[in-house]
Amino acid sequence: MTNFSGEVAALAAACLWAVASIVYGKLGARIPPLQLNLIKGIIAIAFFVFTILVTGELFPSITILPMCLILLSGVIGISLGDTAFFTTINTLGPRRALLMQTLTSPISAILGLIFLQEKLNTLAGCGILLTILGVAWVVSERTTDIGHISTAEFRRGIVFGLLTAAAGAVGAVLSRSAIANTQISPLWAALLRLSAGILILLVWASFRQQSTFRLSSLRNSKVIAGTLFAAFCGTYLGIWLQQTAIKFTSVGIASTLLQTSPIFVIPFAIWMGEKVSIRAILGVVISIAGIALLFYL
Repeated sequence: MTNFSGEVAALAAACLWAVASIVYGKLGARIPPLQLNLIKGIIAIAFFVFTILVTGELFPSITILPMCLILLSGVIGISLGDTAFFTTINTLGPRRALLMQTLTSPISAILGLIFLQEKLNTLAGCGILLTILGVAWVVSERTTDIGHISTAEFRRGIVFGLLTAAAGAVGAVLSRSAIANTQISPLWAALLRLSAGILILLVWASFRQQSTFRLSSLRNSKVIAGTLFAAFCGTYLGIWLQQTAIKFTSVGIASTLLQTSPIFVIPFAIWMGEKVSIRAILGVVISIAGIALLFYL
C-alpha cells in the first residue's frame, strides 16, 4: 500500500497557511510586519522545543554543510520572506498575497536553470508562463477590497509579493538540498530553520531606529488569542508539515501541493463576506495548473 504521508502533509500545510493568513491579515492592522514575524516565530519555537522535550528526539547527527544550508534557508525564507509576506497581506489582502506566493515555484525553476544548469523543456516553460499569467490576471483586478489603496501602495504590495516569492524559492531550494539525503527529522529541520530566521530578526530589530515592539497591541485578549492561533497553525504546524512533505515526497509533488493555499482560502474569503469573482477563481486554477505543468511535465 502506497504511503501518501508527504502528499497529505503538503495539503494540510497549505490549508493551515490559508487559515493563518486570514488571521494575520486581521492582526496586521494592529501589529507591524517585523514585530508580527518576530512574535509568531518566538511562539512557534516554544511549541517546537516543547514537542522535542515530550518526544525525547535527540539532536540529529548532521555535517556542517547541510546544517549551514538549513540555517541559511531560515534566514532567507523566514526572516526576509515572512516579513515581506506580512507586508503584502497588509497591502493586497491575504488572498492575493497567497496567490503571489505561487510564483515561488517558477522562480525556483528559473534559479535552477541559471545557477544549477537544470534544463527546462517547452512544457515546463509553458507552466511558468501559465502561473505568471494567472497571478497577474487576478492581482491586476482592482476590486472593491483593494480599491481604496493608492497606486503607490498597490505597487508596493506587488514588490513585496515578488520579494516573498523570491525569498521562498531560495529558502525552499536550500532546505531541500539540506534535508533530502540526510537523517535529520522534519521536526528538527523546522526548528533549526525557524531559530535562524528569528535570530536574524532580533538582530534586525536591534538596529531599527523606531520602536519595534508596540506592546500595547498585545494587551488585547483577541489579539493575543489570534497571534497564538496563527503561530500554532501557520508556523508551528505549517513549517513542520512543510518539512515533512519535502522529505517524504518528490520535489514536484511537494512544491505543487504546498502552493494550493489560494484554493483553500477562497471558501474562507466567501464565508467572511468578501466578493470573489469568477476571474479570481479562474486565475487561481490557472496558476496551480501552471505549477503542476512545470513540475510534472
